[in-house]
Amino acid sequence: MKLGSLKEGGRDGTLIVVSRDLAHAVRAGDIAPTLQAALDDWENAAPRLHALYDALCKHRHKAVEHAFELDCNDLAAPLPRAYEFVDGSAYLPHVERVRKARGAQVPESFYTDPLMYQATSAGFLGPCDPVRVPSEDYGIDMEAEVVVVTDDVSMAVAAEDASRHIQLVGLVNDVSLRNLIPGELAKGFGFLQSKPRSALSPVLVTPDELRDAWREDKLHLPMRTFINGQWFGEADAGEDMQFDFAQLIAHAAKTRPLTAGTIVGSGTIANQDTSKGASCLAEQRTVETLRDGKPSTPFLRYGDLIKIEMLDADGNSIFGAIEQRIEAPLT
Repeated sequence: MKLGSLKEGGRDGTLIVVSRDLAHAVRAGDIAPTLQAALDDWENAAPRLHALYDALCKHRHKAVEHAFELDCNDLAAPLPRAYEFVDGSAYLPHVERVRKARGAQVPESFYTDPLMYQATSAGFLGPCDPVRVPSEDYGIDMEAEVVVVTDDVSMAVAAEDASRHIQLVGLVNDVSLRNLIPGELAKGFGFLQSKPRSALSPVLVTPDELRDAWREDKLHLPMRTFINGQWFGEADAGEDMQFDFAQLIAHAAKTRPLTAGTIVGSGTIANQDTSKGASCLAEQRTVETLRDGKPSTPFLRYGDLIKIEMLDADGNSIFGAIEQRIEAPLT
């Protein structure tokens, strides 16, 4: 099934069930007012939401009372705010290239112990909301990633048991301010100002919706990215992923339980095959530096439009598209 949230009913939005073709939706308030409320009672809420989804897909909007046509501009993030967003860096080709560009080696531990940080979760942008950044000089970048959403996860869960805690899958544009990152990391205390709010895809879907593309706790489909209407990349999310989502969940829960509604990110998707393009500007700039001695692709500027989307084997959008314009703050 596919779930989203409308920009109504307060800061946590209103839960909706969305048709498979993303054309229609129906409010699910009689089951749960918000997606977080549904996740808090997932064992009871999920079967009822699935039944509503089946009715919507089978009979379209004519058979489901109060169904309506879906407009992406009316959508908040499916989870407008989450208790936790932990973001990994599971694609080591990206890490290897970045380190090579600055003459550094990848520590052996990176191949056995995932990189992960605590990301911003107090608010997510809607899929069509602008990305507002105080200055273009901050080095504005997008990062196209896959995310999963968990139910309650016990502390020290084993990776082989973590799969059953993956309840929803989606996409995220993890916005990064590249020119602020070096100074923050040099302090030895992680990201803060360099990681503003990110944007989630229009809908999150249950793993069964992905069919054969979801296997080995990975999503085996290309991540399509565009900048100002021009193709930028189509890296395969299932290739070169050093740590699957079950392993990432187990890593995050090593010393603490995870609350229902926790979002776990894959990190920027990157393949060894650079002909597939990139999923962030920093990756493309690194490839250019290794090839030409310096980067030629600029970071994002005000007015630039980014698009992130994933299609199924038949060419249909699975999660809907994240389409955002880079803008200055409102005065």
